[in-house]
Amino acid sequence: MKGNHKYSTGQLLNFARDSYFERTSRPVYAMVFLLPFIVFYELGTIFINTDVLSQSQVRVVAFVWLQNFLEYLGFGSRLAWMMPPLTVVIILAALQVASRKRWSFGIGDMWPMAVECVLLAVPLIVLSLFLNTSVVSEADVGWFDKTLAPGPNTAVVLSASVEGSPDAAGGGSLLANIVTGIGAGIYEELVFRLILICLLMMLFQDVLRLSRRNSIILAVVISAALFSVHHHIVYLEGRFAQSGPFNWMEFSFRAVAGVYFAVLFSIRGFGVTAGTHAFYDIIATVINSVFFQQ
Repeated sequence: MKGNHKYSTGQLLNFARDSYFERTSRPVYAMVFLLPFIVFYELGTIFINTDVLSQSQVRVVAFVWLQNFLEYLGFGSRLAWMMPPLTVVIILAALQVASRKRWSFGIGDMWPMAVECVLLAVPLIVLSLFLNTSVVSEADVGWFDKTLAPGPNTAVVLSASVEGSPDAAGGGSLLANIVTGIGAGIYEELVFRLILICLLMMLFQDVLRLSRRNSIILAVVISAALFSVHHHIVYLEGRFAQSGPFNWMEFSFRAVAGVYFAVLFSIRGFGVTAGTHAFYDIIATVINSVFFQQ
């Protein structure tokens, strides 16, 4: 029947054509929805540390990985510094072309998407507080700094950051942590969900010839485990370094969060998943600042 016609979205679930859920799962919606987050993150890192070209800004590790990869491909250091935001747009535009979905979008859908992301972040906030872990936001602890002690009963922030300089202006401020959390939402989801899960699916399905079900399970579990690990041990400048004190409860929570984001990505697409991650970090950072920091 015409009214029951389903339109493939490329996710695990197919939504009715031109419904809210189908529209907002399109890559073009992800581009439009995430653009303010990208701009805010870029401007935030500039104004938090005005020495823009010194490479000493507070940066999300996944962002730095993209920079290093672009430099490896032959981009100059300054161009590589500017390219990651454009890389996000290019990848989403390519996915939009490949999907053959409509390019049209409604600005009126942006606010419902934001509300949806906030609501989807709430279960992780509740779980984080329920687990009552003793952690400190990675936005407050540079990957080079192992001396800061964790605070009690804080919400786990899902962002692994790197500070090029321990004296970076505002590195430990609420605004700096919010900026870092937004960057994590974009670039960690790009690396660990959009890129890594797609590569793992290609490996398991196309190379190893595993069933789709087993491929999905393995891709989700591996991506979630690596997502959690990279908040404790990061690879930068040719070496591994500890990004924060290891805690099994904290590690387990981030692994669960990785599974949650992977499932969300497979159902709602990149835009809502990255937005949910960003809003989770914003809410967790504010909760920590208001209720738990002395």
